[in-house]
Amino acid sequence: MAGTKEIRTKIKSVQNTRKITKAMEMVAASKMRKAQDRMRAARPFAEKIRSVAAHISHANPEYRHPFLVERDTVKRAGMIVVTTDKGLCGALNTNVLRMALAQYKQWQDEGEEIDVCCIGGKGLGFMQRLGANVIAEVSGLGDVPRMETIIGAIKVMLDGYMQDRFDRIILVYNKFINTMKQEPVMEQLLPIQGDRMGAPEGSWDYIYEPEAKDVLEQVLTRYIEAVVYQSVTENMSSEQSARMVAMKAASDNAATLIDELTLVYNKSRQAAITKELSEIVGGAAAV
Repeated sequence: MAGTKEIRTKIKSVQNTRKITKAMEMVAASKMRKAQDRMRAARPFAEKIRSVAAHISHANPEYRHPFLVERDTVKRAGMIVVTTDKGLCGALNTNVLRMALAQYKQWQDEGEEIDVCCIGGKGLGFMQRLGANVIAEVSGLGDVPRMETIIGAIKVMLDGYMQDRFDRIILVYNKFINTMKQEPVMEQLLPIQGDRMGAPEGSWDYIYEPEAKDVLEQVLTRYIEAVVYQSVTENMSSEQSARMVAMKAASDNAATLIDELTLVYNKSRQAAITKELSEIVGGAAAV
């Protein structure tokens, strides 16, 4: 059994750790509410522009934008992976990176080449260790995501698709369900698949002014940017929720460990006192 001094030192160490995790839990709870507000503010626009893109994909315009045309063969694919910059948020990054890795290996087995765009430091580090070809990355987003920060990485992927360097692009991120649940999601960004986005009721057609090419170029580019931005806000909200839950679990575990160590300390101290009394009694009896 360890000595009382060692046990006291360990109890003090666990108490200090619990103070840190408790503080991180409170900070995450405060940031979570703000992140959820930003996420909910981004959802209506993203849902509406998804609906517009679905309608356009089912229409019969005089001009078919490259974003709407399904490629006959897929030789090279692009992957946008959204993760966090910091850790201590449970299995959040592990789950989304496991999904991305499964798709990555599947494409490799099919003979496809893959280029990766990483939004978030954890995903960037993972892909670099994997040996993936990272062509664009954004990290250090902070607590408030800004479109002007991530738009450069998005443009790299869109330009690659327009120049036929990619035949398809997918997006992988964590979707916020509720405070206790966040699930990894993988969706195809390009080419736009209206069937997966929900077919509109009835037939749709459009009259474009000034030209279909200019209008579709702007609308579909805004669609991609809105979807990626929404995925970043969803991921940030998931991050703060997962961190709050993880830090609460760590604080509870630390409290349990302190109770157990205190019990061991009391037993050790009682044994030492009993031994000392026995020695005193034995000495007095010998005299």
